[in-house]
Amino acid sequence: MSKFIIIYSSVHGQTLKVTNYLAEKLIEQGHQVTTATLEQAPALDEFDKVVLGASIRHGKHTPGLYDFITEQQTVLEQKATSFFSVSLVARKPAKNTAETNPYMQAFLAKTPWRPNLLEVFGGNLNYQGYNAMDRNIIRFIMWITKGPIDANTNVEYTDWQKVDRYAQQLMAL
Repeated sequence: MSKFIIIYSSVHGQTLKVTNYLAEKLIEQGHQVTTATLEQAPALDEFDKVVLGASIRHGKHTPGLYDFITEQQTVLEQKATSFFSVSLVARKPAKNTAETNPYMQAFLAKTPWRPNLLEVFGGNLNYQGYNAMDRNIIRFIMWITKGPIDANTNVEYTDWQKVDRYAQQLMAL
């Protein structure tokens, strides 16, 4: 069995939810799993497999993600690794793969790290969980992209069967 670490960056909690779900699935199969935020990540040397997950906020992954990758580049290149991204854009069928998701493509253009496995998941749209500024920005973006704009909307776009398949792929790394 493998020793995993899943390091995440989550703004509104959906990336953390995916992280915890993955950890549960991996543990059920007998793997050891540690989860940590980017800021609290321990040394990676003791782990066989490293998974990074990050959400999109205002069209970008957090700058701390790129800082972490730069600092850990040498270790990441020596491990089995994966990266997953969580965004509302991934709710759309034409943008729900690593190859078609613009945020994943922007990520790959911005970093020299090439994980063994890439994945994207739809996020959660919960207007009541956002501050006023974020709510208005996201509603405007949703209006432009023909998504839901009702201020009471709370829709989870994460495809949990896809997350299950991803967990299986992680075990096979």
